[in-house]
Amino acid sequence: MAMVVGVSLESTGRVVYYDPDRLSLRMGDEVIVPTPKGIEFGVVVAPPYQVPDECMSRELQKVIRRATDRDRQQRERNKFRRDRAFRKCKELIAKHQLAMKLIDVEFVFDGSSITFYFTSEGRVDFRALVRDLASTLKTRIELRQIGVRDEAKMVGGLGPCGRTLCCATFLNQFHPISIRMAKEQHLPLNPAKISGICGRLMCCLHYEHEAYRRFQHWVPGLGEEVETERGRGRVISHDMLRETVTLELEDGEKFTVAASYFGPEPQDLEPEAEETEDEIVEETDEELPDS
Repeated sequence: MAMVVGVSLESTGRVVYYDPDRLSLRMGDEVIVPTPKGIEFGVVVAPPYQVPDECMSRELQKVIRRATDRDRQQRERNKFRRDRAFRKCKELIAKHQLAMKLIDVEFVFDGSSITFYFTSEGRVDFRALVRDLASTLKTRIELRQIGVRDEAKMVGGLGPCGRTLCCATFLNQFHPISIRMAKEQHLPLNPAKISGICGRLMCCLHYEHEAYRRFQHWVPGLGEEVETERGRGRVISHDMLRETVTLELEDGEKFTVAASYFGPEPQDLEPEAEETEDEIVEETDEELPDS
């Protein structure tokens, strides 16, 4: 059995799992952990628990230490430097008249590099901007172009449901979303009803998609005619949540039956062909070395 602890990285909010390395950690403890970019400040959001070895896909990195007072002071300095870097970058974008929108700034905890995230309708030649930023901030500079979904994740906000955006809270990755998912869930195909604040189809369309897909393989489709003990009937409505089907007989009588009336629930469905909404923009990462 392996010990695992979940840590929310302060720079991104993403939850990453680590080996607690004999540290007795509790929910809310502040820790220093390694990442591909360097060490990061994080907060324990899942206390240490055991996971079977066969469930481990890779060896976990170890938590470096509990955060010290010096680490907390460094975090406060980084917040000040981040705000300064954000303002300076916006000034330089205006100076160079670049068609880009600055979204966020990410500081590596030890200050060894800064990443600026931006959106743009096309590719941007930001080499002069990188040189000016490196000269002003005296550290390694990275600029990364992101899509509108990532922008919503970074900025945050409230969705049409009134809750905090899923992408800004618990979603660690974006799934392909297609208009077909809305059709299969019998949702109104009104862009205002099925689009998130990013302008793309809502991520939550994916949550129940597999359940609707399984239900549709289980029962006759709308408009299909079936034989029942009461006579021949036509399917006029589905209720996936209640797992029922309503039929109308030839004499106009309507009645509802359980989905199990049509046989056992299907277990193994064929993977469906990947389909994404037409308007999703390809996301690219741009990275330049130190100037």
